[in-house]
Amino acid sequence: MTSPRPAADPALPQAVLWDMDGTLVDTEPYWIAAEHELVDAHGGTWTHEDAMSLVGNPLRESARIIRERGGVDLPIDEIVAFLMGRVIEQVQAEVPWQPGARELLTALREAGVPCALVTMSYRELAAPVAELAPDDAFQVLVCGDEVERGKPDPEPYLLAAQRLGVDITRCVAIEDSPAGIASARASGASTLGVEAVVPVLPAPGLSRTPSLELVDVDLLARLVSGEVVDLMADDAA
Repeated sequence: MTSPRPAADPALPQAVLWDMDGTLVDTEPYWIAAEHELVDAHGGTWTHEDAMSLVGNPLRESARIIRERGGVDLPIDEIVAFLMGRVIEQVQAEVPWQPGARELLTALREAGVPCALVTMSYRELAAPVAELAPDDAFQVLVCGDEVERGKPDPEPYLLAAQRLGVDITRCVAIEDSPAGIASARASGASTLGVEAVVPVLPAPGLSRTPSLELVDVDLLARLVSGEVVDLMADDAA
């Protein structure tokens, strides 16, 4: 990975901080399938609503809920290991990039804007995804097994800005889940919610888009300048 440095153009974000699952790659169906497989194997019941409630959570918190609500009588670490193993198998077969993700990563690299991957997935899953991104796309990874307090706590985003050597208030965070959006906003980053598996509800100061295909470097510069852009409203019109 290249040495992190803020963008040279002061109008641009100093960095863009990316969530992974659901935002950068469409891996949420992989997680949900693994959850159903595990709960079914233990004779429990797991609903679509149960799966949706875990989106964006730290893995150990999700494992605790699966254990309690799904009746999976395994230690937390074993539940996490099973889920991770299943998702890694799927990612090794195919990385399901979200539409527009690779193009935006390339445009940011060409504009000199450094990026970090900020995910509650563990490094053993995040690192292969980062390696398959466009060359030099990510200068920093912050993973779920490297923080004390996961999303919705702001720690992961604050740590990413610290590692990049940038001002978090001059960064844009791109997220898809309620927990991730809460984490990013609490950190002080300008936040763009991308609707993927769960709805991104309107909130004061939150920018939204139905797809990364509608996002470019200029739009991210507008967000870090303080503008709020809601492309969901345009999509619904």
